[in-house]
Amino acid sequence: MAAIRSEMSLELLALHASASFPGANSMNFLNEVANHFPDAISFAAGRPFEGFFDIQSVHGYLATYREHLLTKSGYDEATVLRTLMQYGRTKGIIHDLIAAHLDIDENITVDPESIVVTVGCQEAMFLTLRALRRTADDVVLAVLPGYVGFAGAAQLADMTVLGVKDSTAGIDLDDLLVVLDRAEAAGRKPRACYVTPDFANPTGISFSVQTRNQLLRIAEEHDFLILEDNPYGMFYGDNGYLPTLKALDRTQRVVYLGSFAKTGFPGARVGYVVADQRVHTGGEHTELLADQLAKIKSMLTVNTSPIAQAIIGGKLLQNGGSVRLASVRERQIYQNNLHRILTGLATRFPPGTVPSVSWNTPTGGFFLVLTVPFTVDDDLLTISALEHGVLWTPLHYFYGDGLPRNRLRLSFSHLTPDEIDTGLDRLAAFVRKYSV
Repeated sequence: MAAIRSEMSLELLALHASASFPGANSMNFLNEVANHFPDAISFAAGRPFEGFFDIQSVHGYLATYREHLLTKSGYDEATVLRTLMQYGRTKGIIHDLIAAHLDIDENITVDPESIVVTVGCQEAMFLTLRALRRTADDVVLAVLPGYVGFAGAAQLADMTVLGVKDSTAGIDLDDLLVVLDRAEAAGRKPRACYVTPDFANPTGISFSVQTRNQLLRIAEEHDFLILEDNPYGMFYGDNGYLPTLKALDRTQRVVYLGSFAKTGFPGARVGYVVADQRVHTGGEHTELLADQLAKIKSMLTVNTSPIAQAIIGGKLLQNGGSVRLASVRERQIYQNNLHRILTGLATRFPPGTVPSVSWNTPTGGFFLVLTVPFTVDDDLLTISALEHGVLWTPLHYFYGDGLPRNRLRLSFSHLTPDEIDTGLDRLAAFVRKYSV
């Protein structure tokens, strides 16, 4: 008689390190807190405004792209059906429309073949890091605090992240040079530096044109790539927008990471990467870095949903290829919300009063950072939700070390003006209670 076997179990430490990566629990925790306290007003979620979501527009975008394939591309009905519903081209089917959008909106002129359409920007990050990481000596630099998803992508790619200090300019370039020198002295190879120059998550800070040009110069002098992530650049303020690093780049140092999660809608899960750097493949022959990323993608997600791409493509076509034009209503909402929250904070925490609370003043985007006279962590966030009915994000999530700090991120993108006012009243009561 065969012996009865016990149920199979695995040790967490026997799994890949990404399974126990602290940042992997951050979104789960925040979602659970929000689900447990549905009546709490959330300054935690960095989500786009939902007031313009419309299922009929989705059908309209799909129809527009279908018509585009029939008329502009000269496809017959069978080819259109196959393009939309069959396995698709690994690099994507709307690469030409994305290239046109970049030219129109960002003054970025690239070959459509240098674009890989990805499953959100998260895949674009992973593909790029996976391609750059050849040995354990290869490292990537990133501004801290910064987007936790990038640290997660690096963890999946087995690539060490070296933190660079932030500053009021968005990045501390002196510290960047120190980190570069230290890495090179230790025999490490800095392959790239990840930055969000426009309204960064979590700080909302933007780089000046001078800082952008200095960073490009440092990248050339120290021979590394810049990974430019730009999810919030379209949501600028009255001072207008600044040129992207990619638009300023003259030596192909910038790999540009894009997404339609904020300017289209997150559910489509459509992002992209512009990787126009040349890769020597032997002798005189070269290929685009995008070609190498496509090879990796073919073994990961095979292709990005053609239906989802068609919906985004239809939205681009309906707006003359301009995401800027397509985002006018949303930009106004975010600007109004930003002004509302800044005015509201100033009213509730006047200068020179107790408790001493301060905040930065972004000119666009989704976020700002509040500094309070006590440290905040997950336990205090739960208390804030339970006792005061307001949610926010502890800044330790953006450092990845779990260490409590006296700073928290406020997101204002998806709230109504009344929700902002009520949420700030609750937040003020919470801060006053724990400042004693």
